[in-house]
Amino acid sequence: MTASNAEQSADFRGPLDITRAATAVVDAQNTVIGWSPGAERLLGYRPQEIVGRPLATFLPPGPTPPGLPLTPRCRGNEVCVARHRDGRELNVAVAECPLPGAGTAARVLVATELADLRVWESRLALWHGLATQSPVGLAIYDTDLRLTWCNAAYEREIGRPFAEFRGSRADQLYSEGRFVTKGHPPTLDAVMRHVLATGEPFLDLHFQGRPPSDPETDHLWSCAYYRLQDADGHVFGVCEDAFDITDRHKAQRRLALLVEAGRGIGTALDVMVTAENITEVAVPEFASTVTVDLATAVLEGEVPATSGSAAMSLVRVARCSAEESGEGKPGQRPPAPPPVHRSAVQYPPGSPQDRSLSSGGLVLDDTSLVVPLRAGNSTLGLVTFTRGAGWASATFDSGEVALADELVARTAVSIDNARRFTRERTASLALQRQLLPQHVPEQSAVDLAHRYLPTDDVTGVGGDWFDVIPLSGTRVGLVVGDVVGHGLQAAATMGRLRTTVRAFAQMDMDPVELLTRLDDLVAQSAEEQRSELGSPDGNYADVTTGATCLYAVYDPVSRRCIMARAGHLPPAVVDPVQGLSFPDLPAGPPLGLGGLPFESLEIELPVGSLLALFTDGLVEARDRDIDHGLDTLGRVLSDRHASLEELCDRAVAELLPGGSTADDTALLLVRTRELDTSQVAQWELPSEPVTPSRARELATRQLHQWGLEELSFATELVISELVTNAVRYAEGTIQVRLIRDRTLLCEVADGGHTSPHLRHSGEDDEGGRGLFIVAQLVQRWGTRYTRSGKTIWTEQAFPKTL
Repeated sequence: MTASNAEQSADFRGPLDITRAATAVVDAQNTVIGWSPGAERLLGYRPQEIVGRPLATFLPPGPTPPGLPLTPRCRGNEVCVARHRDGRELNVAVAECPLPGAGTAARVLVATELADLRVWESRLALWHGLATQSPVGLAIYDTDLRLTWCNAAYEREIGRPFAEFRGSRADQLYSEGRFVTKGHPPTLDAVMRHVLATGEPFLDLHFQGRPPSDPETDHLWSCAYYRLQDADGHVFGVCEDAFDITDRHKAQRRLALLVEAGRGIGTALDVMVTAENITEVAVPEFASTVTVDLATAVLEGEVPATSGSAAMSLVRVARCSAEESGEGKPGQRPPAPPPVHRSAVQYPPGSPQDRSLSSGGLVLDDTSLVVPLRAGNSTLGLVTFTRGAGWASATFDSGEVALADELVARTAVSIDNARRFTRERTASLALQRQLLPQHVPEQSAVDLAHRYLPTDDVTGVGGDWFDVIPLSGTRVGLVVGDVVGHGLQAAATMGRLRTTVRAFAQMDMDPVELLTRLDDLVAQSAEEQRSELGSPDGNYADVTTGATCLYAVYDPVSRRCIMARAGHLPPAVVDPVQGLSFPDLPAGPPLGLGGLPFESLEIELPVGSLLALFTDGLVEARDRDIDHGLDTLGRVLSDRHASLEELCDRAVAELLPGGSTADDTALLLVRTRELDTSQVAQWELPSEPVTPSRARELATRQLHQWGLEELSFATELVISELVTNAVRYAEGTIQVRLIRDRTLLCEVADGGHTSPHLRHSGEDDEGGRGLFIVAQLVQRWGTRYTRSGKTIWTEQAFPKTL
């Protein structure tokens, strides 16, 4: 029955129905001539006690008590006060109508307690609302599971009048539907039979199907099933409540997709990974196929030059398809897509992608949605969402278009961040490759090996560096340093410091003087940059101040090594006899802080000693104490039989498993050598006028012994000029030293602290040409200062015949 005829059925007759209510028949004189059992139950009078008595016996005249108006069913409806046989007063509702077929003025009075009427009216209003106004679909099935009643909402779902499908079974009305929840019988028929048999209700079962009123779209209902039985426990059917939650479910799915996007998109500063992230998030929950095309410039870390133009060069970087993997419906996660080989893509004119590039906006087609990846005013690429077979709706609705726009907007921000990171990292690595030693030339003073490990891709490059600097007298300068921070600024700062250290070292500064000058320069540079580049609020990211450095100079002739450090870790020394030690080298403050002087330490290193210079990234980690790292490094370096390359590899393998580090790591290993006494000739001469002649004679004799007669003429001129200057301008004894190494080294040391200067003499000048001549005869020359004076040195290349 429908909602309209339901109210007219016997079940809705109410307490004033003549078959149920108290009924009295009165004649024209208001004398009771008929009395029903209902009247006896209501007022307590037996028929023999009331018949023949006046109506006023139980219904005296008087004012009507306040109450709501009655729903008219008979004429003369009113609310009045009746008197019970025991004297009580009752508020009753009375309906009056003429007695059908009576030729007299007799009439029928029908009465019921007012409270019963009010309850019935409330129930009637509730039932009327459920039948006609409730958005919840209600249906009653009998014990044979055939539909016997439904409300208006259910009729709308079916799309036909109730009379046309009354008696149908549920699985006939929704033949293509299915439950998407678990933990209950699988079909509608089985669920209802279980409810009828056990009385156990089912609540919030999610049923998916296409209603006859909307056969092209999947809907989702939240359903409840419970058994119906009368007061005696007789089972007469099962009731189904069904509420369409399709829109709510879509909203929940969209929200869940945004949450998943927040977790899955932009987790790595990598353009390719970010592009793959959106395809994995959107397939198959949002689309069956998703492709990502990026501008070629984006992959190189740049902004496309033809932003917003259809002429933009695109590269396919990610694609995921649920259909190709056999998983074409939402909720069925496909396996991880195979890597996409980068390939150029071109879209024909008028295609959705072409229109999106031209307009800079999203384009909605029949089965696809194209959304541009935009960052600021630049278009970075396109994301294309496509739906195929198996989707409830191949077309994206307005809510889904807004969701796609949000997903792509998040992806665009992450891709732009990754693009910026790629640009900075590429520039940083290129800069660092240029600034760090690419090839360390062989040294007579030491054998060496080195490793440099930049930080991982997440953190980026940093400011660690090392260097090996050839110095005069076959000495070698060894440097390792660490700049605070990471990235392009740290790498640039490292380059400035490395260049400065190399320049100071080639001026033959001792370690203390070098670090002092470097400290002054860093402090001055930081102050200048702070005043020039500092923001109005005074904030300035200074990565120069606080840098650390260790500088050591080793002399293979004396086997002495002098070192100093500015806040850096001390080196490790492995003596062939005494084993491992970490020299007690005064720390000194980090560069740019000032306040404390630097101090040096000089030690003698036996031939074959191992010297290790390293940065804290090698021995320090978040999950490891630095002392443990130093112990591990010392144990590795103590293997005297391993080569330097093997020691480098083992140190990195044990201290940095997997090669990944949260900080840059630099490691420089050197094994000391000693120049043979046959390669060095040294004389101490008095400061006398005859000394230049004596020095020339000794040098010529030594060159003949070494077989370097071809260099005798130039060497005599060099020795003569330098010794003459020492005799003329300095005091004390003069030391002359020749070293036969990769070149011929000639050194003249005296007690003076004034360095000669190269100058051009005029035609009338009697002197000043000697040092100019020396400079033309040698490859290099220079001056180094010591505590006792200075040393002028020169280098000459060997004859090609050697």
